[in-house]
Amino acid sequence: MLDKMTYLDNSASTRLDERVMDAMKPYYFDTYAVATSEFGYSMGIEAKEGLQEARETIAASIGASAEEIVFTSGETESSNMAIKGVCAALQKKKGEHIIVSKIEDFSVLNTAKNLEKKGYTVDYISVDAEGILDLEELKSKIRDDTVLVSIQHANQEIGTLQDLDAIAKICKEKDLLLHTDATHSYTRVPIDVSKTPVDLISMSAHTIHGPRGVGALYIRKGTPLEKWMDGGYQESNRRAGLENIPGAVGFAKAVELVTPDEIEFLKSLRDYTFERVFDEIPHVTLNGSKKQRTPQNANITFHYVEGESMTLHLDMRGFAVSTGSACFSRSLEASHVILGIGGDHERAHGSIRFTFGRYNSKEDVDAIVDAMKEVVSQLRAISPLFNK
Repeated sequence: MLDKMTYLDNSASTRLDERVMDAMKPYYFDTYAVATSEFGYSMGIEAKEGLQEARETIAASIGASAEEIVFTSGETESSNMAIKGVCAALQKKKGEHIIVSKIEDFSVLNTAKNLEKKGYTVDYISVDAEGILDLEELKSKIRDDTVLVSIQHANQEIGTLQDLDAIAKICKEKDLLLHTDATHSYTRVPIDVSKTPVDLISMSAHTIHGPRGVGALYIRKGTPLEKWMDGGYQESNRRAGLENIPGAVGFAKAVELVTPDEIEFLKSLRDYTFERVFDEIPHVTLNGSKKQRTPQNANITFHYVEGESMTLHLDMRGFAVSTGSACFSRSLEASHVILGIGGDHERAHGSIRFTFGRYNSKEDVDAIVDAMKEVVSQLRAISPLFNK
């Protein structure tokens, strides 16, 4: 094993901040009771107070009220809960048609595909070469029986940010509910639900140095949502199951620890990566928008080489990154995101995603770009595509 791995895959998951763990510990070892009402025993009341304080913190971060936040197990459950819950509530009243973008994360895409099997009609809206949604196509696909629009705020692979205000305005004018998956933008890019009329927002702790296995769903007051999992009456009878109080407390602490200075720091690492790669390595292509982009994401295609080969070579040198290559995808398919922005399989197979977090540094960027120069040069030397 290498003594130290330079981790640059922070959109997959992040290292837990020790301060988050410190906030969680009391709810494992001291206040470990199930949350109870004000008529219960003291430890249960304290647990409920910790859960409520966490809920208030998450709500305040997006301009919502505490009762509009439901804690979940993460992004996948939040998006499933939003889409299936709304569809179940409005199916008989309105219809069986939903709209999503072609480059959504699998928690949304596969939920949509599942609904198609059950008789729903799904329209998959195109994006341009930078990954930005075609708003005119969105307008044209809205029908009388449209139940929900689900468009991500930021893309999980290429970091492109959608114009959520413009999308929300279109939905509002058509009296349509809007869900957005904000897993890769939450706390990194501001969202204020008092100004942007989004109805449901998926959020997760694992991308902001919080604990894994906990997330939240914002549900605007008055949004019809059928409970999609049977059990108890937790989370105001909207999400059954024992509350993950330590996780919720850790999530809230992670939110509190994000600062504007950190966001600027992440941007500086991202931009420095672009600067060095585009100046020093030929035959590369930026994936996603350069301007309309999350601060932590740099996704670049290195032409004439395979992403899995680069990833393995970098791993041996002590660097962790991810690729849109088929061999590293459990579905054994090229990245649907790169294909969705008009790229071909060669571009998808040569893409590398660098995503930065709190524990990265400029020295990390220098080290991996130096390594990339060496790896790309070696692989191109034996590449039949490059030598052709």
